[in-house]
Amino acid sequence: MTTPVVLEVITELDGHRARFEEFCRSLSPEELDRQAPKSTWFVRDFIAHLATIDIPVGEMFRAIHRGENAGMRTPDGARVDIDNWNEQQVVERRKAGVESLLEEAARARRELTGHLKALTEEDLARTLKFAGDSKRAAAEIPLGAYLRGWCKHDPMHAIDMCRALPHWQSELAPWFDDPVVQGYQRAMNK
Repeated sequence: MTTPVVLEVITELDGHRARFEEFCRSLSPEELDRQAPKSTWFVRDFIAHLATIDIPVGEMFRAIHRGENAGMRTPDGARVDIDNWNEQQVVERRKAGVESLLEEAARARRELTGHLKALTEEDLARTLKFAGDSKRAAAEIPLGAYLRGWCKHDPMHAIDMCRALPHWQSELAPWFDDPVVQGYQRAMNK
């Protein structure tokens, strides 16, 4: 039986993804090709990122549930540099259409949701070791707490997209009005 915390996370994920898909489908080709300020990515690249990141995150959830090492690793056992991995995924999909990216995202999300549903209360209490990235230091956090922030990934990146699309900011402001989303933006945009 899926835990109440995980059910809440899935509900929030689904709501954010529906809003994100609606936003992405409304963008013109010109808007999709704008470069986001303070980033090397174009608006479309954030869609590609969200289409692919659920794959390693889902594998992390699977590994935690099985009691395995939850870090992303290369075939030879070395830690994966998540920034490089993300960049590679984005560049490989730079010419993909929005519908193709959203279909890829839906497939990855279905698989991730299956891994989420398997998580137990014991899994949620386990400590997750975040290796850090180019903007944030390494940290340890209980998986349950991580999930409550991570499930806001779509609006976090929709804000990044809106830096190149300022005319969308007022319309999407209520979606972005969340302390976790705002905290993420402060941390990533110092």
